[in-house]
Amino acid sequence: MTPQNRETAYLAGGCFWGMQDLLRGIPGVLETDVGYTGGWLENPRYDDTHDSKSGHAEAVRVVFDPERISFAQLLTDWFFKMHDPTTLNRQGNDMGTQYRSAIFYTSEAQKQVAEQVKQQVNLSGKWRRPVVTTLEPFKTWWVAEDYHQDYLVKHPNGYTCHYMRD
Repeated sequence: MTPQNRETAYLAGGCFWGMQDLLRGIPGVLETDVGYTGGWLENPRYDDTHDSKSGHAEAVRVVFDPERISFAQLLTDWFFKMHDPTTLNRQGNDMGTQYRSAIFYTSEAQKQVAEQVKQQVNLSGKWRRPVVTTLEPFKTWWVAEDYHQDYLVKHPNGYTCHYMRD
């Protein structure tokens, strides 16, 4: 597969375990891993992300084939349906800025698509409250510790607050 057939998205929507579990099964998604982005601390570890110590969000790096699934489809059909984008810094029982809903765009084109999709979701009437998903420029990716990678594959009955909403 050539680099032209690969695009990367960085998405945050609560605990990265559940998001990765759903994202990995999407047709056109080539690889996923979990990590931290959006903060100021270099080389953060899991404990650094809590209580806004680092500013980082738990996120998923999604490498996908844009000929099979577009960035807009990834957001519309999956990202905005797998978590509640109207809860500020929270998903389920998980609270704090590390659990914020965010799209870390890697280009002006991704930013424009994310703005359009967020506006469409807001206007759709699906959610009773406004979408609070932030659009943040992607800076640096810090891969999470090994025990977080593919967590729900290793622990099928592990905690998740993610599921597909209509």
